[in-house]
Amino acid sequence: MLKCFVKLTGVMCSMGLFFACSNANNKPLSIDFSSDSTKIVISHIDRTGLLELKNSSKGDSSLNEMLSVLQTPSEQDSAIREEPIAGKVMLTDSNIVFVPAQPFVKGRDYLVITHLNIRFGGVEEIVKGKVSYSIKPQQKFLKR
Repeated sequence: MLKCFVKLTGVMCSMGLFFACSNANNKPLSIDFSSDSTKIVISHIDRTGLLELKNSSKGDSSLNEMLSVLQTPSEQDSAIREEPIAGKVMLTDSNIVFVPAQPFVKGRDYLVITHLNIRFGGVEEIVKGKVSYSIKPQQKFLKR
């Protein structure tokens, strides 16, 4: 019984060190308009994920699967339907940039949904037994 407890404790500690070391310097994902509000810039992307996207043989299609931009109804204009915004997704050295086919309209709300930097659970969630069994995308509302 004691051997089993010691082994389990050792495994949990090594997992905790692994996860703590691998994610120690990560900043939360940043999703915002560019300075002139013509593009959406996603920054602070995990380096390994960014490298995987750069080396992907699928190219632009894998980027489009990772990011969705929707026009959403707002309090000022509730007649608008929630619908996807067409545009081009570009990969830079450290960011992903979404350039819409039509310019963003001032006063409208946009919902950005991405699967970048998603994890099943961190050290705290693992230790507490609150690991999720599904991936939940990150979402952010932006107002132009």
